[in-house]
Amino acid sequence: MKKVLSFLAVTVSIFFIACEGDPGPPGPEGEPGINILGQVFEYNTDLLFDPGQDALVSPILAFPNNVEVFESDAILVYRLTGQDNSINPPADVWTQMPYSEFFADNTGDVLQYNFNHTFFDIQFTLDGNFDVSGLGSGFTNDQIFRVAVVPSEFAQDGLSMEQLLDGMQLDPSEITTIGN
Repeated sequence: MKKVLSFLAVTVSIFFIACEGDPGPPGPEGEPGINILGQVFEYNTDLLFDPGQDALVSPILAFPNNVEVFESDAILVYRLTGQDNSINPPADVWTQMPYSEFFADNTGDVLQYNFNHTFFDIQFTLDGNFDVSGLGSGFTNDQIFRVAVVPSEFAQDGLSMEQLLDGMQLDPSEITTIGN
């Protein structure tokens, strides 16, 4: 009796496992998804002395019209600080702001590049622990700043420019430059 029940159980199992019916109709199409990617763009600007702030400042620069900044977004800013010619092709060197530059002349002089922003615009600043009004043009003219508007779920402190662009799936050639 046990053998007959075992045989019957195996036969029925094989029959149900081996059966396949016609596929059902496709379901309704879902709502379109939201593509939330960050945006990166550059400003090329001069920093001019503002006696009211006792600092060097850029003009207040509007974000591009095609960039929408939300309250939850993180704004990351990098300054072009040089070029690495030890590799081929050479690569730009970007330093995340704020950052300080220390002079090696035993004066204790320190500069700090920084920025402030709203949801519509940004301003770059250069301040120091000395009178910055006489700084040379290498610190103030044709400064290139790369701004990244990053949805908060992607924002991390200390991202390098390469990590940021990789995470946002952006090619550096696609970055818009906003000139003087």
